[in-house]
Amino acid sequence: MKPRKYSPKSINDLDMTHWKEYNDVITDSLWLFPKRDDSGFHSPEYWGNFIPQIVTQAVLRFTKKGETVLDGFLGLGTTLIECRQLGRNGVGVELVPWVAEKAKWFIAHESNNGGIKTLVIQGDSRLPKTKLEVEKALQECGTSKAQLLILHPPYHDIIKFSDLEADLSNAKTEEDFYTQFEQVLENYDDVLEEGRYLVLVIGDKYAKGEWIPLGFRTMERVLRHGYTLKSICVKDIKENRGKRNKISLWRYRALRGGYYIFKHEYIMFFKKDAKKKDRRKPTNTSKSKEC
Repeated sequence: MKPRKYSPKSINDLDMTHWKEYNDVITDSLWLFPKRDDSGFHSPEYWGNFIPQIVTQAVLRFTKKGETVLDGFLGLGTTLIECRQLGRNGVGVELVPWVAEKAKWFIAHESNNGGIKTLVIQGDSRLPKTKLEVEKALQECGTSKAQLLILHPPYHDIIKFSDLEADLSNAKTEEDFYTQFEQVLENYDDVLEEGRYLVLVIGDKYAKGEWIPLGFRTMERVLRHGYTLKSICVKDIKENRGKRNKISLWRYRALRGGYYIFKHEYIMFFKKDAKKKDRRKPTNTSKSKEC
């Protein structure tokens, strides 16, 4: 059987008549990166900041040049910096004001040769008023829908990103974390184009002597909303800020405590399937009266 040729209905720019040439596109579920890509104007200073390669792989597989990516937990702008490099428009939402301002600075210093629009919104991804700002930003990008949605929430309370009550890292309980995450998911569901992909980057946590499968429980929340799980990729975690210069201490703790040190996180790919009849309708899970 001959590989299919490029079709306008494709969700990427990959020409399958030349599929052997795409050595830089990963198709395996185990992602091993020797180091963080430092080719762009990125900063690894922010706790929990994910590596640019995750965005690169998702964008190459599931978008075409000129399309638009939405990131609901922007951080210091990794997604939008990669969008500039790869010729995609990008909209990012960041809760913490100083982080949003710094993200704008980093993004502005990344070259933009293709007239790409990269827009940062400081706001709460759970709220309808933020969704309205996202819709306006998408219009500025020449579209009413995003073609890719990236969600990289805090891994509950492993790292405290701020003192803001709306910060998911301050969720009082694990169940409260899932509830607030679903508020974000419901908020952005309408602005993701049917048939396109949602990427969830998430890890697990260890608390009170127990491994908490935060990643899979968060995955279940996405599935409840009618998304189709397409892949679960496992990415290696190198020495991060939380464990920097403490390798021996963490090894001692693991040996003594009967557990294993976290060295992986998940990149989960979901498709918003227009043909799926049992898609759950959004429910009012928000505790906030703000709109």
